[in-house]
Amino acid sequence: PILRLHRSPMLTRNCFLLFLWFYFEQSSASPIHSPPQPQSRLGKDHPRSLVGPSPGRHGGNTFQRVKRGWVWNQFFVLEEYMGSEPQYVGKLHTDLDKGDSGVKYTLSGDGAGSIFTIDQTTGDIHALQSLDREEKPYYTLRAQAVDIDTGRALEPESEFVIKVQDINDNEPKFLEGPYTASVPEMSPVGTYVTRVTATDADDPTYGNSARVVYSILHGQPYFSVDAKTGDIRTALPNMDREVKELYQVLIQAKDMGGQLGGLAGTTTVNISLSDVNDNPPRFSKSIFHLKVPESSAVGSPIGRIKAHDLDIGKNAEIDYNIVPGDGGAMFDISTNEHNQEGVIVLKRPLDYEMKKTYTFKVEASNTHLDPRFHNFGPFKDMAMVKIYVLDVDEPPVFSQSSYSMDVDEDTPVGLIIGSVTAQDLDVGSSPVRYSIDWKRDLDSFFDIDPVEGTISTNELLDRESIAQHNISIVATKINNPVLSSRVAVTIHVNDVNEFPPEFAIPYETFVCESAKVGQVIQVISAKDRDLPPAGQKFTYKSAQDDQKTKNFTVRDFGNNTAGIVTLHSGFRRRTQELYEVAVVISDSGYPSQSSTSTLTVRVCFCDSDGSLLTCNAEAIFLPVGLSTGALIAILMCIVILLAIVVLYVGVKRQKKKETLMTSKEDIRDNVIHYDDEGGGEEDTHAFDMGTLRNPKAIKNNLLRRDINQRLEGPLSPDLRPPSNRAATTNLSFC
Repeated sequence: PILRLHRSPMLTRNCFLLFLWFYFEQSSASPIHSPPQPQSRLGKDHPRSLVGPSPGRHGGNTFQRVKRGWVWNQFFVLEEYMGSEPQYVGKLHTDLDKGDSGVKYTLSGDGAGSIFTIDQTTGDIHALQSLDREEKPYYTLRAQAVDIDTGRALEPESEFVIKVQDINDNEPKFLEGPYTASVPEMSPVGTYVTRVTATDADDPTYGNSARVVYSILHGQPYFSVDAKTGDIRTALPNMDREVKELYQVLIQAKDMGGQLGGLAGTTTVNISLSDVNDNPPRFSKSIFHLKVPESSAVGSPIGRIKAHDLDIGKNAEIDYNIVPGDGGAMFDISTNEHNQEGVIVLKRPLDYEMKKTYTFKVEASNTHLDPRFHNFGPFKDMAMVKIYVLDVDEPPVFSQSSYSMDVDEDTPVGLIIGSVTAQDLDVGSSPVRYSIDWKRDLDSFFDIDPVEGTISTNELLDRESIAQHNISIVATKINNPVLSSRVAVTIHVNDVNEFPPEFAIPYETFVCESAKVGQVIQVISAKDRDLPPAGQKFTYKSAQDDQKTKNFTVRDFGNNTAGIVTLHSGFRRRTQELYEVAVVISDSGYPSQSSTSTLTVRVCFCDSDGSLLTCNAEAIFLPVGLSTGALIAILMCIVILLAIVVLYVGVKRQKKKETLMTSKEDIRDNVIHYDDEGGGEEDTHAFDMGTLRNPKAIKNNLLRRDINQRLEGPLSPDLRPPSNRAATTNLSFC
């Protein structure tokens, strides 16, 4: 038994299929019942033996070996079927089906029951829905024949495919459209621009449904498109961007190889011409007129000119240059990068009174040149620039940018030391008045004539106090006082030699007793308040005339220093301890100033190397050989002993004072005892009552020192001494 798949009989005239049918009719166990339609595909089953049950409705089943023959393993169904009835796909049939409805056909797999249905008795397969090949191109299903009574499989399950047969139901589509492209202007014919691509969802392996052909609907004669590749190229030479920059091209893609009835899709391609440097710069006029005030600052822009270039971007960049000639040296020109204007800049100051107009030429040329277009002519242009200088009411102008004057420090007040000059250079020159710009009190040293501009001293000058004066002179126009100018005047105060030189420092000079003849014992130098030390020249000499009585002399070294030199040896402190040397110091100023300074020389005791030991006269009484260190040690011991004695005496006095103060505070001891007899109250002759009332008159052996201050009050009647001297009376003073 063999399960066969049948399609509805179509095109029975296919001879090849009839031949196969005849061949298998003779050799196989079961015939092919009906020829398939010509679109169906044959699949040859591998020759294998199959054991299948012999159907028997009421008898026992017997198994026999059968040979599987040619079978249909795939069906075709038209997509987009729009009929009112379900579309017939094919038929399942087994050789074991005797037509007595004893066999039941089942269907499983993709879409079984929902898309495809089978008649269980006849095996007819129908499609319930309209299918779209672009969604699913084929369906894989499984078929089986079973006994309708027992449900037993009559033969193994067979798998087959139902393919959706394509129809031309999809037009080509440009998935990347619309397109944007660019091509340089002035390109030759055939220059590649871009490529467009359309895709067709139909089956490219079946018919011409997916074979696309490109054509141009709009955009001729400027561009063309390749029918097969979709490449767009230029079709017209010398397309100029300055004439037309943007082009919109409409491209069509049609399937069925472009034949009638094919589906088509379109897209738009926006093509722009990119710029090339095919246009030179051009000035809008041949001459430019500019007006510039003469007060314009150097480096400031005074005007702008522009050459126009039809190109864009870097192809429109322009360089401006001033052609050497009349007036060109006064100005400079540069390019404004934002608008490509030529900015004229002033290089030197303008003066209307000296020159009123300037004329020069300016050349404009492209920065980036394209050698392909050199034959178009020179890519530059030239124009004339004429500049008119405008007169401006300006402040007075000094004859010099600064002034410098010299004056001696002893110049009398009111003497003219110099002058400044300023004038108004404008048309109709205005008189000028001068003044000093008072900024500091020091400016009051000078005065200026407001008309003549002469500067004179107003106070006495002292170079040693202020060596240089800096003042500012203001020149103002009479007819316009707002306009004024200033100039700096530096006045140097010249030194006058008015101070004599003197010793640079106080010197303490000594000569050793062992000094030899001609020995330099002191090097001296001088100073002078008139000029800095670097500019002075001093000379030195001895002031003594009698060479016989000289002990020392002055030797001038010629370098602004001198030395004190001994004229003999054998100096002794016992004989003379101090010597005075008069030194005459002269400067090199005019007139020359000199002074006599006295240098005191002390005779000192030195060791064998000439090092100073002592200069005191008492040292001669000390034992020979006693060193300075020993003398210092002895002096220190004496000082320490004196300090100890002073400290001891101070401590003793302090203790005594504390004892006295303690006794004064004890009132019980303030009692005076004496052994005279009192005469009673009427005895007034035994004692001097005035003395008793004045404790200071009482003798020291009668009264204690610590009660003196307590006896300053008058004695009470109870304390008067009795008239009887033999009696003993005790007086207590509180």
